[in-house]
Amino acid sequence: TGEPSQTAYAPHINPAEFTTTIDNEYFPLKPGTTFVYEGGAQHGEMTVTSDTKKVMGVECVVVDHKEWENGKLIERTYDWFAQDKKGTVWYFGEDTKEYENGEVVSTKGSWEAGVDGAEPGVIMPADPKVGESYHQEYYPGEAMDMAKVLSLNASVTVPYGSFDHALETREWTPLQPGFSEKKYYVRGVGPLGNPFDQALVDVRHR
Repeated sequence: TGEPSQTAYAPHINPAEFTTTIDNEYFPLKPGTTFVYEGGAQHGEMTVTSDTKKVMGVECVVVDHKEWENGKLIERTYDWFAQDKKGTVWYFGEDTKEYENGEVVSTKGSWEAGVDGAEPGVIMPADPKVGESYHQEYYPGEAMDMAKVLSLNASVTVPYGSFDHALETREWTPLQPGFSEKKYYVRGVGPLGNPFDQALVDVRHR
């Protein structure tokens, strides 16, 4: 499989093949669910809303992701996801705002598939395979996150619990050479985050 080529990334998107029912076991997004993460001075909440947004003709689920540091809101992002018929969860873009003292100071990192050369990425394959790499987002020069599957049988402990048979990925971006981090996902739970950074502490259901 190797690394995906940087030149010819242009996934074929047929809106008829997508649904807002996101039930991929590693990345389930059921409206009313909030994933809560903590690490150091940071606290994050990822809430699956009942709202949708149409991107490239695809109806996407809107996820409201907020980040606090020392109790102050530092970032709020609306992420747009949809699942194809095979079960792969696609990421169609984000509207992100960074805050200082309650004021928006930056919208850097925002992108929308189909606009200005941006393409949707894969946030979770239907059937992850060790060694597989994929673009999570694709907006040249702005948002280029990538991931590679390292293991389907990792053992990991986060505040939410200890798990075996976790999916372990390495995530990185060519925009920050030298930086990468491991992330973990568990069937039936979802994204655990990174035990050495922000990790899952709770899953709330409205």
